[in-house]
Amino acid sequence: MTQTSLDQPAPEPETRHGSAAGPAQRPRLLDASSERSLESLALGVGAIAFVVVAIVAMVAFGFQAAPISGPGSVGQFAAIASGVVAFVAVVGGRYVVHRHAGHGRLGLLDYIDVAALAFAHGVIALLGWTLLAVILEQAFIGAEVFAVPVLVLSGATAAMSGYLAFYSATHMDLQLLAVVLAVFLVFGVLASMLTASDPNWWKDNLSALGMSSNVSAFAFNITIIVAGFLVTTLARYSTRGIPTANPHGVRRVRAALIVVGVFLGLVGVFPVDDFFALHTGVASGMVVAFGVLVIALPKWITGISRPFVLLGWLFLAVTLLLAVFFFVGYYTLTAVELVAGILVFTWIVLFIRNAAALQLDERTAPSARSAASAA
Repeated sequence: MTQTSLDQPAPEPETRHGSAAGPAQRPRLLDASSERSLESLALGVGAIAFVVVAIVAMVAFGFQAAPISGPGSVGQFAAIASGVVAFVAVVGGRYVVHRHAGHGRLGLLDYIDVAALAFAHGVIALLGWTLLAVILEQAFIGAEVFAVPVLVLSGATAAMSGYLAFYSATHMDLQLLAVVLAVFLVFGVLASMLTASDPNWWKDNLSALGMSSNVSAFAFNITIIVAGFLVTTLARYSTRGIPTANPHGVRRVRAALIVVGVFLGLVGVFPVDDFFALHTGVASGMVVAFGVLVIALPKWITGISRPFVLLGWLFLAVTLLLAVFFFVGYYTLTAVELVAGILVFTWIVLFIRNAAALQLDERTAPSARSAASAA
């Protein structure tokens, strides 16, 4: 993803004679006029997805009735098709953004960012529709979906997934990226929990979900790896342009966040049953990096709000308290990992919002001072 796509400034107000920035300035991709074009493209993506998936469903089901969920069901087919459509739609949406932004060729990290973002959207669509099909199966026990509704439902789910994924890709900013990360991580881990081959996995630790060689373990490890990529993406883009009196503060914050993302990905690369020492080391390193970031943040980003700093210390204190509860046998390690993970990702989302607020204040400060001096 290019910097422009994530740090896109708000479009300038237009006048009757053109843009306030002047006719010579290159028009922005997401201004008022091109927004209609993006909406038309998103609708086109949805329409194409509907037709293609409906035709494929006709071939796959032979124009026959199908169960709501489970193997060979319309729910399973629609979920898989929607995941593929969402993946392709995100890639296409990022291509549109890059083409109209006018930047040069994409680098390796840009391709990795796009692939991780597309994969996250695909998994969200896949697991979301699968969960809905399972719920509907429980509501309509023993029911079957007739031939025509099979085609319509398959096409409609794919159309909605394609439309939303394309819209998300063309309107991606830091806040939306953080939401995608959170939803993707929750869906991936929840799916691994529900499909785990060992029903007593929670008695060990959260990493036990990735210990076996079945689909559940693969899903858990891939979820953690892709989440690590997304965290590093957030780290690189959320720290650009943060005002601070510390000349090395922004670089150190970015480095700490990247370490958190890299170590998170390595947790999935090294399953605990095969690489116990490495797995434990990178998991512990991730917690240490987060702790250093929370403690040193006021020195690195001097303008960060004090309530956010205090909240970070509170999150860190709660995490340490839960660790003590585990060591004395009061809490299971799974509970500690779940709560700590929620606190860490909540802090990251809130950091992005606070960083955006600092950048906005920095951009608006000169105009406010000019208005005050003129008055």
